[in-house]
Amino acid sequence: MSLRRHAPLTYRWARRIAVAAVGGTVLLVGVALIVLPGPAFVVIPLGLAILGLEFAWARVWLRKVKRRSMQVMNYLKTDDK
Repeated sequence: MSLRRHAPLTYRWARRIAVAAVGGTVLLVGVALIVLPGPAFVVIPLGLAILGLEFAWARVWLRKVKRRSMQVMNYLKTDDK
């Protein structure tokens, strides 16, 4: 009975650790791609989206990145005219 009560808690922690490991790795690769050749501005939001599955701070940062990228895109669209 004790094992049954702790099973959901163990699953939640295992999922949280897995999401943190995968998302953190993708985010770090994206940050490294800022100075290395590669699509950093695609990989960084992907890492934040993965981390956002479990962490509220990552969802907040992802919203900020989306908002800022939309501002840049709108600026670039109006600058062409």
